[in-house]
Amino acid sequence: MADMSPLFRRNADRDADPRERSVTLIGKPDCHLCEDAQAVVEKVCGELGTPWEWKDITQDAGLHERYWEQIPVVLVDGRQHTFWRVDEKRLRKELSGQN
Repeated sequence: MADMSPLFRRNADRDADPRERSVTLIGKPDCHLCEDAQAVVEKVCGELGTPWEWKDITQDAGLHERYWEQIPVVLVDGRQHTFWRVDEKRLRKELSGQN
C-alpha cells in the first residue's frame, strides 16, 4: 500500500477492522483538554477494541515542535484526526469505517 495514492490508502484503512486500526493521543500532563480527550479515546477505543497509546509532548521534541499549539491531538493510523476537542461520534465513525 505504500505506493498507493493517499486517497485510496485512506479508503483501504476505512475498510479495516477497528481492532486493526491505531489511535495515538498526544498531550501533556495537567492539561484538562487532554484529560477530556483521553476519556473519549478510552471509551471509543475500548468499545471497538482499537489499540491506542498516549504520547507526552513534553518528552518528545519532535512532537512538541509539530503539535505544541494544538494539543491534545488525536492521530488515527498515524494521520491527524482532530485536535483540541475530540468528538466521540466522529472518532467512532472514523474507526468503524462509516461514511
